[in-house]
Amino acid sequence: MFNRLCIIGVGLIGGSIARVARQQNLSKSIVGFGRQQDMQNLETAKQLGVIDDYYLEIAQAVQDADCIVIATPVAAIESIFALLKPFWSEAAIYTDVGSTKNSVVTAAERVFGAVPDNLVPAHPIAGAEQSGVEASINDLFLNKRLIITPLSNTRTEAVQKIQRFWEQCGSVVSVMDVKRHDAVLAATSHLPHILAFALVDMLGHKDKQREIFKYAAGGFRDFTRIASSDPIMWRDICSANKNEIIPLIQQTREQLNKIQRLLENDDSQQLFAIFAYANTARQRFLNQFEGNMSKSITFQVQPGGVLKGEVRVPGDKSISHRSIMLGSLAEGLTHVKGFLEAEDALATLQAFRDMGVEIEGPDNGCLTIHGVGKYGLKAPENELYLGNSGTSMRLLSGLLAGQSFNSVLTGDKSLSGRPMKRITEPLAAMGADIKTTDKGTAPLYITGKAGQLQGIDYVMPIASAQVKSCLLLAGMYAQGETRVTEPAPTRDHTERMLSGFSYPVRKQGSKVSITSDGHLQATDIDVPSDISSAAFFLVGASIAPGSDLLLKHVGINPTRTGVIDILRLMGANIEVLDQRVVGGEPVADLHVVYSPLKGIDIPEELVPLAIDEFPVLFVAAAVAEGQTRLSGAGELRVKESDRIQVMADGLQILGVNAQPTADGMIIQGGSMGGGTVMSHGDHRIAMSFSIAGLRAKAPITILDCANVNTSFPEFKDLVKRLGLDLVSEDCKEAAGRATKGSVAEES
Repeated sequence: MFNRLCIIGVGLIGGSIARVARQQNLSKSIVGFGRQQDMQNLETAKQLGVIDDYYLEIAQAVQDADCIVIATPVAAIESIFALLKPFWSEAAIYTDVGSTKNSVVTAAERVFGAVPDNLVPAHPIAGAEQSGVEASINDLFLNKRLIITPLSNTRTEAVQKIQRFWEQCGSVVSVMDVKRHDAVLAATSHLPHILAFALVDMLGHKDKQREIFKYAAGGFRDFTRIASSDPIMWRDICSANKNEIIPLIQQTREQLNKIQRLLENDDSQQLFAIFAYANTARQRFLNQFEGNMSKSITFQVQPGGVLKGEVRVPGDKSISHRSIMLGSLAEGLTHVKGFLEAEDALATLQAFRDMGVEIEGPDNGCLTIHGVGKYGLKAPENELYLGNSGTSMRLLSGLLAGQSFNSVLTGDKSLSGRPMKRITEPLAAMGADIKTTDKGTAPLYITGKAGQLQGIDYVMPIASAQVKSCLLLAGMYAQGETRVTEPAPTRDHTERMLSGFSYPVRKQGSKVSITSDGHLQATDIDVPSDISSAAFFLVGASIAPGSDLLLKHVGINPTRTGVIDILRLMGANIEVLDQRVVGGEPVADLHVVYSPLKGIDIPEELVPLAIDEFPVLFVAAAVAEGQTRLSGAGELRVKESDRIQVMADGLQILGVNAQPTADGMIIQGGSMGGGTVMSHGDHRIAMSFSIAGLRAKAPITILDCANVNTSFPEFKDLVKRLGLDLVSEDCKEAAGRATKGSVAEES
């Protein structure tokens, strides 16, 4: 990219830039500049091969350089600009790594009169506990954020080239204006450092400080680790960004005063609400950080194996969602057992906490929900973030449309790309006010229409339990009767649970009706094991010779058992044992033994009853004898991924003749090889290809598997315990090497 790269300040950051630029062949030569007192460090940099040469005179250092990186502390920026001014070249690109950008812009204006158009301010959010060139590493910036803050006059080509440079260094590049950068970093980096310094300063001056520190636990060490950062650097950073930091300190003081008052008043409920929101908000940060910075986890599956033993898979996700929703709207205490402690269901739980509902737990799948009544929800202070959960977003849209307050529903990148018009259009017919993006996707901006919704008679064009449930929840707040007619049976957990909470709901054939004339009475719920999670084991034991597996306490709601019916049509040996009803839901133990499968034309009436299980059913079809044909499953194309195309692509890589159609797939069964497949961040795709390893003839590598945690976090451990040779590899390991022991996030 460059002929001569000059780095001013060859320390941790500057040295790491030089190392990765050399590793990636980004410049023909790399030189350093420093002052007389920096000579020993510069000599070390040259001996280590970090730079080709160094200079103590700025004119020699920048001669013929077409890229100059200023990697000094922010307090030195103005003096560096003054040194550079006589030798400033219009042919070169200048950039910096300062952690406060307004100070850089102000310094440039003071020295040059106006910010030069070939200066591209930038900030890599990376660092380490050690300093100096000897601490520099090749991968310091790998998967780390890099923020570019161009001005209105900055050359477009210069910005683009610096962006490409940092991307080649491994950074995840963002562009924002100077003020926003300084505000964001003040909140996420500068204030935390100040709090750490302040706490250690306070405790360090207390009497018997040795005793205090002697008994300090890991939490104290982790929180205060950033107080080990260079105090001179942080003095300069805080002084440079004080206008953004001071208001945050005031807000922090107010928050601490609020917590103090709650403690004085023994207001444990509000204290819990603050802690619970903070707990979930931090998890959201971790999810976003892991998703953005390390694209995920890779599964390595060795061929062969059998599934043997006895297992209870986690609780049903659909029922877990609904237990939170209806339990929160009920009058009294609702106790839940078997709740699915995975990210999707936890997103629903946090949303109701944000709306003022006290929920104790989860503790080993147990919850206690302090219901606030049908009209007791409160306006959330923030957007309701629902992660990857389409069920949460679609059902909550109906519920919130009839409230007395406004709300905003957001989600991760995957959820934000999924269609929402299928719910917003019928809700609009009821009088709801919900705004989406131009594409009909999230975020959803909901204006509460309490007392203004009107019941409708809606005939669903496509069978969808989420759409049906959304409209039924809206119907609880609508004038008149809301009637939903489905073209084919879909899961009826909402109707069953409404009845369990003593709320009147009427079902006549394919039509379900509800009115606002009802209240929910608290009840106890025992969530059965999720048949969608059990499906992976049903297929695995059916296709792997020698398998003999008992799945305990599985929900066999007749609107969900399509996977059992389809596998039996293919020749699977599945026994349904000890059938009983628990909390209004039918439950049984499922005994499955290996049996050779044959291809079939899947009956269309079974498609809605197995819509989530088709990815793993495609694996069963791939090893069955003969052809399997699926049609009428167009909804699979708008799930977390286009599950028809993604599964077809993966099966083809494994040597299977799988041809996608507009609404299904045609699979010629037989044998299956190995290879590397992409899950596209879809948890069901990742788990399905894992099960394929039981019949593969070679290893299977599955990329981008982190979202397995959204529905089935125990999957990896369970399949390994039962007999599948699966290893989960965390792709963050390389990034972890760069950040191990890190305490400073700034250059």
